[in-house]
Formats: sequence, C-alpha cells, structure tokens
Amino acid sequence: MFDPTKYSAIETLRNGRQVEIRALRAEDRDNFVAAADSMSAKSLYRRFFAVRREFTEKETSFFVSVDFINHVALVAVFKENGQSAIVGGGRYIVVRPGRAEVAFAVVDQYQGQGIGTALMHHLGTIAGAADIRELVADVLPENTAMLKVFESSGFPMNTERDFGVLRVALQLSQP
Repeated sequence: MFDPTKYSAIETLRNGRQVEIRALRAEDRDNFVAAADSMSAKSLYRRFFAVRREFTEKETSFFVSVDFINHVALVAVFKENGQSAIVGGGRYIVVRPGRAEVAFAVVDQYQGQGIGTALMHHLGTIAGAADIRELVADVLPENTAMLKVFESSGFPMNTERDFGVLRVALQLSQP
C-alpha cells in the first residue's frame, strides 16, 4: 500500500544538481522556519497574498503538522555543507472529496531551477493515488513562474480571472 508519509524521490534539476523531494516530517520544523525566514518579501507575498515577515506559532504548527490524508506536504531538500536544507515546499489541502487546493514556495536563490515543477509532479502523483481528481490554486497574475509550473505539469488546465487573481484548476483524472 502507498504511504505518503514515507514519500521520497531524487530529482535532477536544470542545472544538473540533485534534490530530494520528500514528505515533510515533524523534525523539519526548524529547517522549515529557516527556509521561510530566508525568503524575500516578494516571494512571500506571491505565496500568501500579503506582506509578512513572521509566522505565529499557530501558523507554523499548521504548516508543519500534516496528516497526509487531508493535508499533504512535501519539501525539496539539498545537502549543504553536510547539513540538510529545505529549499522549497509544496502542499495540498483537501477542500472537498476529489478536490484539493495546492500551493508552493521556493527559496529565492533556488527559484528557476525546476524545484516547483518537481514538487508539482510529486504532489500530483500523491494526489492521484488519494483519488484527488482536481488540484486548484489562486495565483497572482504577475506570478508567471508559478503559472509556468502549472502549464508545464502535463495536466489539463483551466484558468479564470476572479477579483484580481487567477483561479487555476488542474484535472488529474476524469470524474
């Protein structure tokens, strides 16, 4: 039986470097916070649609406490100087049976290397195994990098403009 809590895969990025895409673990908390702290205000705004520099303890707990049923989170991890460093993450949260909202964030210095695309691919795999048929996301129109990740996912995509955001829907399978 497929167990997303033990999910792990190695991906080769555009620059030839390898990254591990794996399930977020409880012991990743400090690394997760460090990754978020290292992101620019612009990247955080594109992810959260608000200017923020810190997360409350409650928010941090929400982001790192996932059940891998209704809330699935993967991280992209590099080995740096003998230490593991989280350089990106993606997650989906089930909003109703068969449908989940998906979101990503990649630390600025690692953007443009294919990490978001790798995370999307692996989240799609896990979602499909969990009978999720559709992944949805709200994306700021200027976030062209995220839109490219969705466009290159290989999944049929629909986009609608709604109150200044693009509503993206990716079809993982037909109902």
